[in-house]
Amino acid sequence: MHHVKKTLLVSIVGPTAVGKTDMAIKIAQRFRTVIISADSRQFYRELNIGTAKPNTEELNKAAHYFINSHSINENYNAGAFGRDALELIKKLSKKYELIVVVGGSTLYLKALWEGFDEMPEAAEGVRESLNKILEKGKISDLLVELKRLDPAYYNKVDRNNGQRVVRALEIIRSTGKPYSSFRLSKEKDLPYQNLKVGLNIDRKTLFEKINKRMDVMIDKGLFQEAESLMGHKNHNALQTVGYSEIFEFIEGSYDREETIRLLKRNSRRYAKRQLTWFNRYDDIHWFKPDKEDEVIKLIIQQLSKH
Repeated sequence: MHHVKKTLLVSIVGPTAVGKTDMAIKIAQRFRTVIISADSRQFYRELNIGTAKPNTEELNKAAHYFINSHSINENYNAGAFGRDALELIKKLSKKYELIVVVGGSTLYLKALWEGFDEMPEAAEGVRESLNKILEKGKISDLLVELKRLDPAYYNKVDRNNGQRVVRALEIIRSTGKPYSSFRLSKEKDLPYQNLKVGLNIDRKTLFEKINKRMDVMIDKGLFQEAESLMGHKNHNALQTVGYSEIFEFIEGSYDREETIRLLKRNSRRYAKRQLTWFNRYDDIHWFKPDKEDEVIKLIIQQLSKH
């Protein structure tokens, strides 16, 4: 049987400020292709400085998708992104054998790497009744039900995680089908092949870059940008590092100096969380950000294989 060649999706990932944008543009130029941004805040036209969005010059070097694609008045999430990106990749695959993905937003990358489970809607009120059982400390009752109705998932689930158990039973009670039947690995069904490229540098240098980048953002007008977005401060994209600290400053919680200290500290903490998440994947190929020749070599190898 002749296998249709799948498009290669090259994800450039890594902690904030490591140099992903730069690498992605170099790769896109080298292979004459396009870039899909998997960044939960760069979708929004109104967020510019605090999201380290590529500048006009960078955007002109390669076509970017999912940058400035939405307004802050719309709520966009990883599920919607997963579906939209899949449609886009199918279209782009007709023209490109390689597409670059760049970003550090873990849920959005997960959507592209693993595919999204197409979960049915849960019936009204089911979660509430399950949560009541959970709140009474009766997780054991829920586990008995799960074991009876979906032994496959029961064997896999973290049985101390009440919310996971509730989520599974909510779908089982709503549909009458095992939760595991909806959770079949989508990976093999993805119409593309994933190649994961991670960028990292030693922690001291990374933290220096993060601190320096924050100074640059502040010089560019980060405080003013946040102030102009105050009316949207409860939006998911703004309850994040770089904005939430300044909202608290505006509300009088901190002085400017303390706010800047928190902006830097929280950015460093965010980088650590990102790295912890990326370390769960053993198929990420790690490089220093200045090693684009090695990255290109890896991609060429991969292209000749598949």
